[in-house]
Amino acid sequence: MKKSSTWCVLSLLLVTSFAWSQSGAEKAVTDAEMQWLQSQKTNNPDLLAPLLADKLVDTSADGKVADKKEALAQAKGIKWTSVSYDGMKVMVFGNAAVAVGEFNGKGADDKGKAVDEHERFTDTWVKMPNGKWECVATQTTAIKM
Repeated sequence: MKKSSTWCVLSLLLVTSFAWSQSGAEKAVTDAEMQWLQSQKTNNPDLLAPLLADKLVDTSADGKVADKKEALAQAKGIKWTSVSYDGMKVMVFGNAAVAVGEFNGKGADDKGKAVDEHERFTDTWVKMPNGKWECVATQTTAIKM
């Protein structure tokens, strides 16, 4: 009887530990997504830079593929007056996570042309060996309004 009680307690601890780590990972990625949004709200790409992996693949709604350097340059080129996320959800798969949601933003590009974006996004995050979550791939699809 004592052995089965011990196994039950150990199993409960393992399940609780796993659930806590999943929610901890989900929170870490959600926090990173909120920092990304804050970088857009404040027009500060320096908040975005540490979130992006060095080998980032950024596929825009128009099908163009950019690396980290190009993605940060694009982020500097738009001055947002309003941005928001709707329906964001984070799903964790071990040391990887996927965040999906809707981005809505209004502003102007570096030439002063009005920008009004409504897009679905999919961001893929990986927990790096140093314990930090970084976005390795991001993709957007325009939503027709």
